[in-house]
Amino acid sequence: MILRIKVKPGSKTDEIVREADGTVKVKIRAQPIEGKANKYLIEFLSEILRLPKSKINLLKGETNSFKTLEIDATEEYVWAKFEEKP
Repeated sequence: MILRIKVKPGSKTDEIVREADGTVKVKIRAQPIEGKANKYLIEFLSEILRLPKSKINLLKGETNSFKTLEIDATEEYVWAKFEEKP
């Protein structure tokens, strides 16, 4: 599936928030320095989705807060994992 998200690096906690308009916002603790936030984002999503990091690819937005990811899973699976509480 293709997933468009807005990333907020430098947050106090890691969390996924689904806005009322359907936008997905991902807050992560990593700082946006030398690609660290992008690497951390993929690691974080990998844990949440229980998928290997190789199944999550950053297609667009390497230096932008709006990112497009390709996730090798069904939409239903991804949304279900996002809704689960830790």
